[in-house]
Amino acid sequence: MSSIFNNNNKEATLVGIYVVLTAAASVPVFFGIDAYLNMIGAAHDEAVATAATLVLFGCIYIGRHLATIWSARQREIPKNVLNGLAATIAVCFVWLFVHADLQFQGFPGINLLFYWIPFLTIGMCTGALIKLFRMSTRKELEAAKTQAAQSQSELHMLQSQLSPHFLFNTLNNMYGLSITQHEKIPPLILKLSDLLRYSVYEATETYVPLRDELAYILNYIDFEQLRIGDRLELKMDIESIASSDIRIAPMLLIVFIENAFKHSKNTAEPKVFIEIRLKVWGNSILFYLKNSHSGADINEPTVEKHSGFGLANVRKRLQLLYPNQNDLVIENGEKHYTVNLRLNLR
Repeated sequence: MSSIFNNNNKEATLVGIYVVLTAAASVPVFFGIDAYLNMIGAAHDEAVATAATLVLFGCIYIGRHLATIWSARQREIPKNVLNGLAATIAVCFVWLFVHADLQFQGFPGINLLFYWIPFLTIGMCTGALIKLFRMSTRKELEAAKTQAAQSQSELHMLQSQLSPHFLFNTLNNMYGLSITQHEKIPPLILKLSDLLRYSVYEATETYVPLRDELAYILNYIDFEQLRIGDRLELKMDIESIASSDIRIAPMLLIVFIENAFKHSKNTAEPKVFIEIRLKVWGNSILFYLKNSHSGADINEPTVEKHSGFGLANVRKRLQLLYPNQNDLVIENGEKHYTVNLRLNLR
């Protein structure tokens, strides 16, 4: 019962709004029509202008109604229909002034017909154009909201995959160490606890302060240094970020760093080489990573069943969070794997 009452109130409010708008618009329309009738020398111009004003608004509402019926069968409003209606209004409007100077002598009926047909057409096309334009805008807005909701849902799903992926790789590494170098396990577990605390509890927002993300990255690098030991040859040039205003999508860069450590340890060289650089330059975050790997090791998402899961995730998140605002270049050389990433500041 209350819903019916609310609907009736809404309808009454809309009717009131339409009445007020019509009354407000009828004043300048009346004076415009009256001026036109004076120009062509019509008799009883004020009475005719009043009648023409009423007819015009009647045609506008008829056009709105016809547009509502037509659009009910359309999934979307074609742009060419809107353009056609606008062009028709413009042509009819111009014709009224052209015909005022080019009347058919001795044919008053035809002259009257050539006045009223474009006049009525202007009214109906204007009503249809207003209705269809509003409906088109509303449908585009609803489509954008739906797309945004789908993108947000997909983004949450991608973020939820990050921690399990990281944990899966880390536990595999720790299992190997528990057999050969079990003394490293206790400090690694403490580091792992700190890493998981950030990824599970603090990296849940769409964007996080870059300084927090860098603290997480440095903690992860400490974790890997404990695990790899003296074999690691690490070069780092990471800018210190004090401001919390510079933000970044969480767990984005760590995927590249994790893959660098994962694939570097498989190289046959005695040393594991990794170089990491990060700085804020202008309106961008610049990230560079280079790591060694064996020639047989290919860092591509489709090579192994579980390889590159994080890379595929990152590419999709970049599309969702930094559309046309990122540049990612990955080069897989014979001995080195290089990542260059530029992100617009958030």
